[in-house]
Amino acid sequence: MRYDAKRGDKFLVFQLKQGNEKAFNKLYEKYLSDSYHFALSILKSKDHAQEVVQEVFLKVWINREELDTTKNFKSFLLTITKNLSINILTKATNDLNIKNKIYEGLETQRSTTSEYILTQEYEEIRKRAISSLPEGRKKVFIMAREEGKSYQEISDELGISINTVKTQMKKALESIRFYLSKNSDIDLIFLLFLHILLKK
Repeated sequence: MRYDAKRGDKFLVFQLKQGNEKAFNKLYEKYLSDSYHFALSILKSKDHAQEVVQEVFLKVWINREELDTTKNFKSFLLTITKNLSINILTKATNDLNIKNKIYEGLETQRSTTSEYILTQEYEEIRKRAISSLPEGRKKVFIMAREEGKSYQEISDELGISINTVKTQMKKALESIRFYLSKNSDIDLIFLLFLHILLKK
C-alpha cells in the first residue's frame, strides 16, 4: 500500500476498514505515543497505561469494519483511551493492588492535585453531584465519605446489611461519574474521581 500524505488518516482508516494490516501498523506507529501518554496522565501507572494502549488498538482492529472515515481518528482513539482508563479506575475501587499503584503514581503530583481539588469549581460540582443522588443513597455516601464511618457502622446505624451499603456506595459512585460526565470538563472528572477513590 502506498500512503498518500494528502489524504492522511482518512486514507489509512479507509484501508484499515478493508483489513489492510499495513494501514493498521502505520496508525499504530503514529498514535501509540499519544495514546500511551494520555493513559499515563490519567492512571499514573506505566503498566496500566501499557495495558490500556494494547486494548485500545486491539479494539480498533477488531472493530475496523465499523470505523467512520469522516471522523477524526486521533480524537476517536483518545476517546477509547479515556474510556478504558476510566474502566481501570472503576476496577480500582475494588482492587487494592490497582489502587495502590495509582496512588503511588500520584504521590509526585499530590500538592498540585490537592490545590486543584480544593478550588471553588471542584467544591461546587462535588456538592451538586452528591445532591443529585437519591436520598437514601446520598445518606450512605455522606456517612462513608464525609463522616468517615465504616460500612459496618453505617450498616448498624441504618439497620441495613453491609452488602446493601456496598451496593449503595457503588451506585453512588456510578451516579456521580455520570453526573460529572454531563456537567464538567474531563480534567475535573478525573480529579474528583481520584479524590473519591483515594479516600476509600
